[in-house]
Amino acid sequence: MISFEESMKILNSLSFKEVGVQKLFLTDTLDRVLAEDIVATSNSPEYETAAMDGYAIRYEDQSKKRIKILGDNPAGSEKKVKIKEGKCIKTFTGSLMPEGADTLIPIENVEVNDNEIIIKEPVDKGFSVREVGENYKKGEILIKKGSQISFAEIGVMASLNIVMPKVFQKPKVAILATGSEVLEIGQERENRAQIRSSNNYTLEALVKMHGGEVIELGAVKDDKKSIIQAMKEALQSADIVVTTGGVSVGDYDFVKDVVKDEIGADVAFKGVVIKPGQHIMVAKKENKAIIALPGFAYSSTVTFMLYALPVLYKMKGSVYKPKIVKATLKENFVKRSKKTEFTVCNIYLEDGEYFADFKGKKVGSSAILTNMLGDVGLIITSPEEKNKEIGEKVDVWLIK
Repeated sequence: MISFEESMKILNSLSFKEVGVQKLFLTDTLDRVLAEDIVATSNSPEYETAAMDGYAIRYEDQSKKRIKILGDNPAGSEKKVKIKEGKCIKTFTGSLMPEGADTLIPIENVEVNDNEIIIKEPVDKGFSVREVGENYKKGEILIKKGSQISFAEIGVMASLNIVMPKVFQKPKVAILATGSEVLEIGQERENRAQIRSSNNYTLEALVKMHGGEVIELGAVKDDKKSIIQAMKEALQSADIVVTTGGVSVGDYDFVKDVVKDEIGADVAFKGVVIKPGQHIMVAKKENKAIIALPGFAYSSTVTFMLYALPVLYKMKGSVYKPKIVKATLKENFVKRSKKTEFTVCNIYLEDGEYFADFKGKKVGSSAILTNMLGDVGLIITSPEEKNKEIGEKVDVWLIK
């Protein structure tokens, strides 16, 4: 087995091309990844505009104390009024600044008497005037290729009149649970040795949360012929094939042999010194990834996040960046192995500082998926680290 650090180096070195590009209507691109740079085609604003309601004036005329009003200038109007000495025009938020005016004095700073404004409180030169290009300048790259699209990106593209931006297609992820004891949802239980499958549905949710398209293949029995057929079908229809179970060293663990000998994939590594889930395998066949995970629910979930999500992000033109924070322990922490451990904890944010404890979290096998309910994170500890006491700082991966 290799160390966790070595496994991540190998994983990061694997090259996977983006799965493809498509154009979508602007509001349908939310949460997708841009496949092109978004470049400003003009200045914004293109002309000097008013940033608030007030009167467009020449700055030096404030010394006169009284300035004559020529009329008004509503937003959207293109009145060709030139401001001369001792004159002003009522101007509204978003209106073009009249020629000759260099300052906007707010309504609150003046008093109107007949057809004049009386200056009560003067302002600095250029006050409340939006400069040409204040928002962005022509030729500026506003959103880079590979950015994930959120509300601000959609707003900026709308301001540029971009109707259908290019985005990367969603990678297709086939999920295959293995095990003769595994029952799918809705399937009748025939004997007490059978267990209900949760892995494929947990992983399906994770794929959707992270911008992939799921091909759900259900469960397959622990026989070599069935696994070979299921794997071949999965590779025909998906970019990433994820299996759970059948990758350990038991008599019925066929997945590892099928991947290497029957599918002909190149195995990047098999077995990593981590807890949970040391029996994992990552392989590549052309531009497709095969990620074989353990069968226990907690193990498969953690190892999916560790090894499948980085590949998924590569294929959708992005980079997976786990959010890891420092948290203060509210309880003692017991280090249970000489491996890189990922230990579930409750995580709290109090007065800007993160805290962690283990209330309600059970100690046992790697099958306890209920430990991941609630506001949780994963404490990351290296093989060399030992038990930790209340008040010590730990690294916590914010998985939600």
